[in-house]
Amino acid sequence: MRADARKNRDHLLAVAGTVIAEQGVDASLRDIARRAGVGLATLLRHFPTREALLEALLHTSFDEGTARASELETSSSPEDALVSWLRDCVAWTTEYRGVTVLMAAAIEDTESALHASCVTLRAAGTRLLTRAQDAGAARTDIDGTDLFALIAALAWLGDQPSLAPRADHLFDVVASAILTK
Repeated sequence: MRADARKNRDHLLAVAGTVIAEQGVDASLRDIARRAGVGLATLLRHFPTREALLEALLHTSFDEGTARASELETSSSPEDALVSWLRDCVAWTTEYRGVTVLMAAAIEDTESALHASCVTLRAAGTRLLTRAQDAGAARTDIDGTDLFALIAALAWLGDQPSLAPRADHLFDVVASAILTK
């Protein structure tokens, strides 16, 4: 990609991140383009669909979540690794209102631009959960799909103004329900 095209793409992503953080994943693509100082056609040339834009925006977070899981596998106890990773995932999914709905749908939709990233992220969490289960530190009646659903549920709490102040407390309740120690 040419340097000027890369610069334009990065600028569009930065503006999109700001707009989506403010308005949620259903923010107007036209508004994103306008705030970036480009036409809608320019935005669509870089990101032909809303999902393609979101995938590009979230790609770094997904990669970081996957890398963080690998790092925690070797640097922390099984229970600490699982809870730390879970907390990290909930934190970055609450950055963009409504993204958890898209993530949950993308897991099942192999045609989704987010599918591969979501599957990889879920697999990373599953490894941490299995490690904790094997160590006797986590319940054995849940799996990676359940863990992914709990991330979505906990992130949803952060999106609700009346519940957001309780989100940390409820995270601790859920984490303690997952752990057996």
